[in-house]
Formats: sequence, C-alpha cells, structure tokens
Amino acid sequence: MEVMSHSSSFLLPAGETSAKRYALIVLNQNLPRFTPLLWEHAKLRLCADGGANRIYDELPLFFPREDALLIRNRYKPDVIKGDMDSIRPDVLHFYLSLGTKVIDESHDQDTTDLDKCILFIRDSPLNQESSKLQILATGALGGRFDHEAGNLNVLYRYPDTRITLLSDDCLIQLLPKTHRHEIHIQPSLLGPHCGLIPIGAPSAKTTTTGLQWDLTDTEMRFGGLVSTSNLVKGEKITVESDSDLLWTISIKKQDPNKTLRSG
Repeated sequence: MEVMSHSSSFLLPAGETSAKRYALIVLNQNLPRFTPLLWEHAKLRLCADGGANRIYDELPLFFPREDALLIRNRYKPDVIKGDMDSIRPDVLHFYLSLGTKVIDESHDQDTTDLDKCILFIRDSPLNQESSKLQILATGALGGRFDHEAGNLNVLYRYPDTRITLLSDDCLIQLLPKTHRHEIHIQPSLLGPHCGLIPIGAPSAKTTTTGLQWDLTDTEMRFGGLVSTSNLVKGEKITVESDSDLLWTISIKKQDPNKTLRSG
C-alpha cells in the first residue's frame, strides 16, 4: 500500500516554514493566532464570504502598534467567494477597491462556501498537476455545529485533495483508506492530545504506531470504541485502516511574540 506523508510544517515560525505549497481559506469564525504566518506563505488567499469581515476586523488586532488601514492593505485577499449573505457592504467595497476578485455564487445553495472556495483552488492554474496545492482552512471549527459538520463533510467530498481544517486549538485532516499514513509531529507545536475518528463508516481494522494507546487490528465505530483523548508518544505516527478516518491533534498555545506569528 502506498504511503501518504503528513506534516504540519506550515505552523513553524517565520524563517523555519517549509517550502510546501498551500492555499489559505479564511472562514467566518475567529482568526487563529497564527493567521498572519499562514497568510504570508500562502500561494493563494481566499475569504469565504463573511471570512472577509474577519480579515478586515481582526487582523489589525494582531498588530496593535501599526495603523489598521496599512494592515488591511497589506493583508488583501486574492479572492472573495461565496453566496455573499454574510460579508458587510463596507468590507466588500473596500476589497473591491484594492482589486480583490469577488465571485458571487448566491445562485448555488447546494454547496457550502468552503466547497465553493475549494473548487476555485482546484481549478486554479497554481494547482499544477505535478505540484498540487495543499488547502488550509481557518475558522472551520467552532461556532455552530451544523457548520462544523458541513466542513467535515467537505473532507470526504474531496478525498484526493489535501485539506486541513484549523482552529486556535486543533487541526483535522482526512486519512483516506487507500493509503498507509505517516504523520510527522512537531512536538513544540502539536500534541500531545490526538484522536482517530471513523465518522464516514465503521472501521473493522485499524492499526497504529506512535500513540500512547496504539490500535492493533482494532474495530472502531460510533456506539462502540473510538480513539479519542489519545496521546502522541513520538515524532512519527503511522496509521493503516480499512476505513477513512479523521485525524485530529491539539495545537499548543505559544507565546505569540515568539512563535506562531509573523510580521
């Protein structure tokens, strides 16, 4: 079985971030403290509808000694896309004046704003066949549970696209059953709490290494055993399963002046 390697090196401090190519989607929830760092290194930056309000309102708060207008000009999204039911008119006009591309898809009520942004990235010329963009989505967790569930569903809709959902506290990725997975941990940034969750379908056999409570051909299903509140022991976790699994790991709180901030 082919091995798929996973790394969260995009969270490394400025100067240590790897050259991995990714696009950033900002959703309409509070911005994680590491948003400026992710923004700086992204190849493509999108706001999903009301996510533009978050960039406009909250990013200047990361830089209290700088002029808010300068920050808003510096952190201009490349694209705002969605059904346009959340973005404020003043925010929309501001970014239009800076040249941001705005795509109104209010006619499409069958897909979420995250869906719409992912499809844009997948069709972008930057998403080359030989070097696919990883997708990071901030604000995907927290707030209304139906929104969270919709965002988790997006992971299953695009299993061939590497998508990471991020909040201030944790990240979530899909581990497709078609691969054996190696997850590389940055101990200064991630853990120790983690979980493997069979949301899409029960797993008859899941085997892991590198966890405090490893699984060996273990059955997991809702209503039975699920591997939540587990702990990472080392810097590499391996996972092999007959079912798609959600992998989640906590993000450590850091001194914002030393690590997960840019600028």
